[in-house]
Amino acid sequence: MATASAHPHDHHAMPTSGGALTRVAISATLHCLTGCAIGEIAGMLIGTALGFSNLATIVLSVLLAFVFGYGLTSLPLLRAGLALGAVIPIALASDTLSIATMEIVDNTIVLAVPGAMNAGLGQLLFWGSLAFSLAVAGAFAVPVNRWLIARGKGHAVVHQTGIHGGLPPRVVGVLAVIAFIFGASVLLATALDSSPAASDGAHGARVDDTFEAFDLAYGSSRSMGPFARVTLHSRRTSAPSLLMTAAPPGRQTYVDHHHAYVESFSTRDAIGVV
Repeated sequence: MATASAHPHDHHAMPTSGGALTRVAISATLHCLTGCAIGEIAGMLIGTALGFSNLATIVLSVLLAFVFGYGLTSLPLLRAGLALGAVIPIALASDTLSIATMEIVDNTIVLAVPGAMNAGLGQLLFWGSLAFSLAVAGAFAVPVNRWLIARGKGHAVVHQTGIHGGLPPRVVGVLAVIAFIFGASVLLATALDSSPAASDGAHGARVDDTFEAFDLAYGSSRSMGPFARVTLHSRRTSAPSLLMTAAPPGRQTYVDHHHAYVESFSTRDAIGVV
């Protein structure tokens, strides 16, 4: 809920109802979202760059979200002179449920977006899905923090120390709004671009960009004679999908933008996703 800078302030009672409570809950959520976002983004970057499985990437992201969330709450308290033994229970009480809520929502959204978990670091879908999911996750955490603060828990525990730090909530709020708009725009554009893309016109079969790689193999059999087989590796599932088998073999495959094309099969009925 805080970053490296800390500043004590005059202690005053926390609101327990109404708009004042909601404003405090939003402020607390934005502080908490800072550490959560840093950890989540770091985990996704590391997992994607190192080729981790989806499960390993999610586990790493969740762990780092908690590490950074707790860490950014603890640093201002430690720098203000509080003992580590006193800081740990404060961080656990103030952040745990808020971070857990954001991580559940964030990762659920990322898993639900087709291709998001397998998108590369250079693709807008990676950054768009992550930005959108974090912004929405923060919105889901607001009522959780409001409920906690009204009962003297959550951010109220940190407030009792009189020590706060971090980026101003308005700055984080503006960044969250920008992230939501950017992410929603990317997901909308991706959805519009993901209409059925298989075609059997003059340029052969087009496979939409939910497929990230494909293998082309040539062979021969007694029943078919020479054949070409194209196997696609989907971003939606871990299992490869057989696109087509045709005789005689195709002559050319290539990748153009985000779409894979297979050309020059002699029979139109040989082209089609199966």
